[in-house]
Amino acid sequence: MATTSCFQLHRCSPIPLSLSSSCCCPCRPSPSKTLVLTRPRSKLGHLDLLFDGNRRALGLGRNRASASRRLIAVAARAGPEQLGEDNAHQEVHKGHKLSMNEDAVSEHQQKASQLKKRIFFGLGIGLSVGIVVLAGGWVFTAAVAAAVFVGAREYFELVRSHGITAGMTPPPRYVSRVCSVICALMPLVTLYRGQIDVSVTSAAFFVAMALLLQRGNPRFAQLSSTMFGLFYCGYLPCFWVKLRCGLAAPALNTSFGSAWPILLGGQAHWTVGLVATLISFSSIIAADTCAFLGGKAFGRTPLTTVSPKKTWEGTIVGLGGCIATSVVLSRIFCWPKSLLSAIAFGFLNFFGSVFGDLTESMIKRDAGVKDSGSLIPGHGGILDRVDSYIFTERKSRSLPSQIEAKLFWLA
Repeated sequence: MATTSCFQLHRCSPIPLSLSSSCCCPCRPSPSKTLVLTRPRSKLGHLDLLFDGNRRALGLGRNRASASRRLIAVAARAGPEQLGEDNAHQEVHKGHKLSMNEDAVSEHQQKASQLKKRIFFGLGIGLSVGIVVLAGGWVFTAAVAAAVFVGAREYFELVRSHGITAGMTPPPRYVSRVCSVICALMPLVTLYRGQIDVSVTSAAFFVAMALLLQRGNPRFAQLSSTMFGLFYCGYLPCFWVKLRCGLAAPALNTSFGSAWPILLGGQAHWTVGLVATLISFSSIIAADTCAFLGGKAFGRTPLTTVSPKKTWEGTIVGLGGCIATSVVLSRIFCWPKSLLSAIAFGFLNFFGSVFGDLTESMIKRDAGVKDSGSLIPGHGGILDRVDSYIFTERKSRSLPSQIEAKLFWLA
């Protein structure tokens, strides 16, 4: 039996509109009902929805904003046939605009939270690394070995990712795990034996034999990715140990050394290796920071397709920041004494950092991932933080090696 519903506003002049259906489901026929929309001539009082069938009243509250929203909802359900297509399009446009505004606000809040997290953990990492570098010896070597092990695991996970395995055959898991352990042992061998060439060659030989004698069909891609992993994650980081712990010539002119406490090693603790490591680390941090800020402010020309976000403008600003930091710290630590040597030292650090950053970006690009891992909140994985340092220590050690040779012949 058909019933008639009435949407009524007290103290208002009703405007009846006929609705074909008030049912939410279009597939089911419904009796004709009448919707009464009103234009208030005074303040809205109680807003009731009366049903003639059973005389029940549902109170919708006194809030004018709530009543207005309900009127808009009912009007939207009435369809464009009753209200006109223009009004319906306007309501849809307002809804899309409101949704876009909410998404923009949410994205802005997410970026702000990510930046705060990045700064917080970045400061914590910088302080921890500074303490480890000052400690030197087995503390520094153990920290490098731990970072190398985690970085090697991340590298082999990238090699096994879907983006890379689509075009090659990854090495077996047992080979990647053994290589990660070998990479972690390389810094320790460097500290206590001084040389690592024989050890690396022997490890590469046994790993290659294990790959060639495996079951199935060995592939060259397995051999090449494994050998590069040993070189990239194990061999290159060992030069930081040689730079920090191997260059034991005292930095006699360093003012920090004369005031350094006896309990912490005294003046003998400040060596050329320590000063060179501190300058290298600081200049790389300055290069990354200045390149990021310069790219945000002036970046227009892409540097390379490997990393689309890097620009020539940001790279130039980063080079200036790296050289300036190297020169300032050389004046503070009184090493190197020559201004030209300090500039060359900063340039070598920057060149190595950019090359290492682009190499890791190429690996991640082929793997189809943004970060190498999720170990460090706001920063990604270990490789995302140390990629600028992997190729730097080999360049950085060239200048101190020449100075060490001169000191040896003078002695």
